[in-house]
Amino acid sequence: MKPSFSISKPKSQVKNKIEGKKIIECPNGTVPILRNTKEYVARAQYWEKKHFNPHTVGSHGTHYAGVKSQGDGPYHGLAAYMSVHDLNISRDQTSYASIFVGSGDNKKINFIQTGWMVNPSLFGDGRTWSFGVWKGANGTGCYNTICPGFVQVSKTDLLSAPFPYPHKGQERAVYASIVQEKDIGNWWVTDVRYDRPDVHIGYWPKELFDLIGNSVDMVGVAGAVQASPSGISPPMGNGQLPSEDENKSAHVKGVQIVHSDFKYSKKLKLEKLLDDNKCYGLKDGKKQFFKESNLFTYGGPGGNSCGI
Repeated sequence: MKPSFSISKPKSQVKNKIEGKKIIECPNGTVPILRNTKEYVARAQYWEKKHFNPHTVGSHGTHYAGVKSQGDGPYHGLAAYMSVHDLNISRDQTSYASIFVGSGDNKKINFIQTGWMVNPSLFGDGRTWSFGVWKGANGTGCYNTICPGFVQVSKTDLLSAPFPYPHKGQERAVYASIVQEKDIGNWWVTDVRYDRPDVHIGYWPKELFDLIGNSVDMVGVAGAVQASPSGISPPMGNGQLPSEDENKSAHVKGVQIVHSDFKYSKKLKLEKLLDDNKCYGLKDGKKQFFKESNLFTYGGPGGNSCGI
């Protein structure tokens, strides 16, 4: 299966030499699915309730730094390049970065997110994993494939898998997109490639949602953390406060949005998201923010004085 996209891939590809996700080789006619144990399902349900949601700001102990576009829609998706990092955090914390699409009102919320995450409690180890999470009609939704919803299509790229440790001199990153099919309405997640064909991992059927079957009113990309119950917040990004130098900071670039015409655009009206400037930061890149590079750096060390 392939998406019936009537739009092309992002116009300006990020040319960095990157180390991506681990590739699985499944036989023709089969796809890789992460094994769901009872413990994994229970942990995923717990963390799904605490997940950062840009419509409702977040749960107790959540902090975030990023950008969103709202009020200039409707939108049908976005793409962004996110640097990937290893972090040393406790089992009752999580730290991640993701692109997101969604719509909401006072009573209902629909959203989809995908990116990378360090969450020892959820994944059972301290490695950095890719992930996807969704919230749909009647409060349904979950991480990855622990409940019926996401349809895995690629036989090589999983929605959720550990990133291999980087080779010396290589940057780990994920260049991902969430894009809606024009005619069918399903929401596809794709690994965008610079010099190779994109890999369409799979999709969330439009029938899962009651607010985003036709479009969304908000898209964005952000780093986020969830503090432990003791109040200690984990590091975000690469654990360093951001600088203008992307080589020293966690960074996002190549942000492009799919507007109502189902075409990618680099002309963005973005709102900055930063709820805590004591423990985390958000900076423009070397080129001016919202210009051609669409680059920003973010992150911070966390600690025990980051607020609630």
